[in-house]
Amino acid sequence: MMMEKTFATLFRKEAMQEDKASGKRNCQFFQDPGVPDDGGTIGCCKLNEETICLGDIQFCKNPEALSKHFSQKGLGWRERRKPERPRLVGEAIGREFSFSSVSYSIIEHIRDLPQTFLVAVALLITIFVGVLNRLIGPEFSSSILYLIPISMVTWFTKRWLGILLSILSALNWLITDAASGMAFSSSTAPYWNGLARFGSFLIFTFILAELKRALENEKNSSRIDFLTEVRNRRYFIELVDMEVKRAHTDDQPFSILYIDLDNFKLINDAFGHSAGDNLLRLVAKTIQDNIRKTDVVARLGGDEFAILLPGTGPELAEVITRRIQKISLDMVKKHEWPVTFSMGTVTFAGPPSTVNEVLKIADDLMYGAKKEGKNTFKHEVFGKKGWVPVRVM
Repeated sequence: MMMEKTFATLFRKEAMQEDKASGKRNCQFFQDPGVPDDGGTIGCCKLNEETICLGDIQFCKNPEALSKHFSQKGLGWRERRKPERPRLVGEAIGREFSFSSVSYSIIEHIRDLPQTFLVAVALLITIFVGVLNRLIGPEFSSSILYLIPISMVTWFTKRWLGILLSILSALNWLITDAASGMAFSSSTAPYWNGLARFGSFLIFTFILAELKRALENEKNSSRIDFLTEVRNRRYFIELVDMEVKRAHTDDQPFSILYIDLDNFKLINDAFGHSAGDNLLRLVAKTIQDNIRKTDVVARLGGDEFAILLPGTGPELAEVITRRIQKISLDMVKKHEWPVTFSMGTVTFAGPPSTVNEVLKIADDLMYGAKKEGKNTFKHEVFGKKGWVPVRVM
């Protein structure tokens, strides 16, 4: 509760300064990064220089109540427009790079289809293969055709569904052979053939399922930092590159928060590298637990972290920066570690040129904060007409 009141005080103070400087008449609310799951908001209504209305803290987790609260006071408001984004950032980057391969694009499209639809299609294909096998007769093998629906279900749904379809395919083939009237030298031959076919389908299903699991693990390991289990530098750069391209097309802002642990070497020297590793893991977890689902935290190397804040303008970026700094300091103080945090935040209201430009600016701001005494942050905004005045906190 004290943290929310701190943010409310911060908004009230800055709103008054900004209004007196610009005289703008606008009314908007900002999403509270502290409650990413329930859509919490901090309301900030700015009508003119004299009237600064900030929603009571009890309304901050309920946008509808906040809107009603303003309406009762005769203070209209509007909701900040947010960019339409994919369900997950990870899905978006996958789509962005899938166009390099037509086959991969097709696979990604199939992956997005509902699993029930894929299972239904696989069953129809299995029935069709059985009918085709009945028409062409037992002289021609149709085992390769049965592998198509089995592969589809195993790869894009669950392994147990692939096993179930293997059983249905073997039974379908057995029924087709029995209906063909073909004479066998032994009455057990059809059942042996059916069992052998099922065994072949089952082996194929398990091999394909294991291949899928291995590829997914390899894909995740190439994107995850092995120590902290957050995103690594390589994947973070890919996400920032996607955000830069999006900014050029959608004209939506985004922010980057660059974090460095001050005096981290003292931890390794005094307590050993295992203590330093534990600190890095705890910092990563603390950040991960206190950002929105659309945000991405990554370890860039050593004791440096970065957070991508998609669709985030300067006001909210500054609130998030303050929050991350506060909770991180609270965490290290709780463990009595002599560590602080220097941060650099850059908000791009206008699209930057390259990923290298984005990372360099954020990195320079972070080192600027370290040179000015550590345990602070610097925030700059890149607008459509260039840099706005630097804000040093």
